Amino acid sequence: MTPNHQATPVSQGFSQTPQERLPMLSGDAMSAAQRAVADALLAGPRKAVMGPFIPLLRSPELMDRVGKVGEYLRFDSVLETRIRELAMCLVARHVSNQFEWLMHAPLALKAGVAQSCLDAIAAGQYPQTTVADEAAAVALVTELLQHHGVCDASYAAALDQFGEQGVVELTTLVGYFAMVCWVMNVARTPTQAPTGFDALQAFPA
Repeated sequence: MTPNHQATPVSQGFSQTPQERLPMLSGDAMSAAQRAVADALLAGPRKAVMGPFIPLLRSPELMDRVGKVGEYLRFDSVLETRIRELAMCLVARHVSNQFEWLMHAPLALKAGVAQSCLDAIAAGQYPQTTVADEAAAVALVTELLQHHGVCDASYAAALDQFGEQGVVELTTLVGYFAMVCWVMNVARTPTQAPTGFDALQAFPA
């Protein structure tokens, strides 16, 4: 991650002409149901209609329900913020989603995740950490993304660190963020790179 001096537009995906497929609707183009869920999002902790909620506006009831699940997982989960942000970064890299990476990598760093850990994730490497709860989270999230389940040792380590509720919420967090990343990947929802953070590179480099 190399510093840049201002936020720059970042397309979703790695094609030469990744045109946004489902852009933000104007107020005049919204139905009453779409305006209602957009207003609810503005009044909630997110304070904006952005990221996955731009394409999800096409299905306002789904958007409302997805938003409530995500609101709990992001803001009210029993998991510590540092662990939630680390997990989100792992998911964003796994599915190569620019929006979630550029939103949550700075938040992970602010919450205490080491820069070297984030650099490894961005490069597609297994992040090495000596912090016990981070190591347990990385093992569970990585195995879940790669193998759709976890071994007994990884489960036991996560259970020891987070308890049963925490394991369930961490597992659900992975699924939730993979889902919203896929929505944006299909919609090609663009974002901006904040100062100090580069967009993800395509695999293989």
